Amino acid sequence: MDDEIKAQKNEENSKEEVVEEKREIRKKEQEEKIGILNIYTTFNNTLINLTDLSGKTIARFSGGQSTKQSRLKANPTIAMFVAQRISEEAKDNGITGFYVKIRAETGQANPGPGAHAAVKSLIRAGFKIKSIIDATKMPRGGPKKPYGRRGRRV
Repeated sequence: MDDEIKAQKNEENSKEEVVEEKREIRKKEQEEKIGILNIYTTFNNTLINLTDLSGKTIARFSGGQSTKQSRLKANPTIAMFVAQRISEEAKDNGITGFYVKIRAETGQANPGPGAHAAVKSLIRAGFKIKSIIDATKMPRGGPKKPYGRRGRRV
């Protein structure tokens, strides 16, 4: 009788070990995979580029791929559609969070109208935004203007 009880306890212990191993495997499957999202917005178009942390491009979409009307490429609604396409690609690759870099045209104070809408739609899609960085380039002097100090004389 004692041998049967010991055998049952050994079976229960081995079952508990298997359950614990499965829990560990599930935790490993749910690890975060993070990507870098480069959003370039002008007042004429919205470009979104998704890369992994090493910089390898995973997906790239623009407003021109989502609409036929040239005047709508920079529209916030079109930026949301572009962000949805990026989110589908990200989910296919197992990405759960983003570092977002928003870039406007060089010298512009504000990004175009699509930047905010794109980030908002990605949050709604269930992604975690780790940080948002403004990567707009600023001119530092630049080339000399033509015609001298007093301008062109007509």
